[in-house]
Amino acid sequence: MNSGRPIFSQLMDFVPIHEFRRCVKRYRGTYKIKSFSCWNQYLCMAFAQLTYRESLRDIQACLRAAQNKLYHLGIRGKVSRNTLANANQVRDWRIYADFAQVLITRARKLYAGESFGVELSQTVYALDATIIDLCLSLFPWAQFRKRKGAVKLHTLLDLRGSIPTVVIVTHGKVHEVNILDQLIIEAGALYIMDRGYIDFTRLHALHLSGAFFVIRAKDNFRFRRLYSRPVDKATGLQCDQIITTKNFYARKDYPEKLRRIRFFDKANNRRLVFLTNNFTLPALTIAELYRCRWQIELFFKWIKQHLRIKAFYGTTENAVKTQIWIAISVYVLVAIVKKTLNIDSSLYTILQILSVTLFEKTPIKQMLTDSVCTYPDAVPGNQLTLFD
Repeated sequence: MNSGRPIFSQLMDFVPIHEFRRCVKRYRGTYKIKSFSCWNQYLCMAFAQLTYRESLRDIQACLRAAQNKLYHLGIRGKVSRNTLANANQVRDWRIYADFAQVLITRARKLYAGESFGVELSQTVYALDATIIDLCLSLFPWAQFRKRKGAVKLHTLLDLRGSIPTVVIVTHGKVHEVNILDQLIIEAGALYIMDRGYIDFTRLHALHLSGAFFVIRAKDNFRFRRLYSRPVDKATGLQCDQIITTKNFYARKDYPEKLRRIRFFDKANNRRLVFLTNNFTLPALTIAELYRCRWQIELFFKWIKQHLRIKAFYGTTENAVKTQIWIAISVYVLVAIVKKTLNIDSSLYTILQILSVTLFEKTPIKQMLTDSVCTYPDAVPGNQLTLFD
């Protein structure tokens, strides 16, 4: 990295700009735009995420205070909160959703060999949703309760690297189980879900697609035991049974056999019952896989604490989705930088360092680690060499 360029500019070198332009072209992002491009909008919003700006006025004040440095950050022209507000309201949020998917694809390749606590060769996903509360009078399109507004982030998380592979943003009334209809099921993959996703028609469709699921059973689940397998009760396992559903409609929706595993969690003093269509993995591995589902809860907690997705810069649906997708792309971008530069620090530490050093002209790897980077015969980034 060139030591004469700001950290923010070096960070954006990890962004595939040609892919971004394809996304812009796909949704006609340049239509009737004269000066403030979609790339400028992305840079301003990414700056706001990295530095924890609280409002459009806050973004404007900070960037105008460094007006002479904006060119080197890649931002062209004068930043205005009205221009940025209009861009968030008008420009299609799918530009940034598709671009986030480009970064997600790159990140998954980098983290393909990561361990998540259980040694398996197949891909393991955790599926869940989180609610972001909104004021119904300001966000009337986000109906949730009679006097309450909210949006839901339905997320499919790849447990290797905690990379969100699918994120669907809906208003609060959409039930989590409906998202199963929108997923492209990966054959051979394992999907871990909580009991809110129990729908035997959808689970059978997932089974027919060649994928596996591990899901928590409801307390009132009725079944007929066919036979049991031996278990080591010292590990916390209480039973490993092959069953069929007993309820008429459940059996009609899922006519295949199921595997029922009961596990006692000593740490939390509670009994958990799992259902799965995988008959080959050890019962203890199934229980450990469900424990790994907690990573998605940690992911939701992390992005709510460290990214700007609980307070929004605009009130329209397009502005909210734009901000959420840019926040997700920033999260994935930082994960790419961490893996590419082989940085041992956590994402939290990296974000904290970036938040106060974006205008510094130190090599980014040196800034994020304690190592000293030296460049032989280094020259300023914009200086040409007259003589060899």
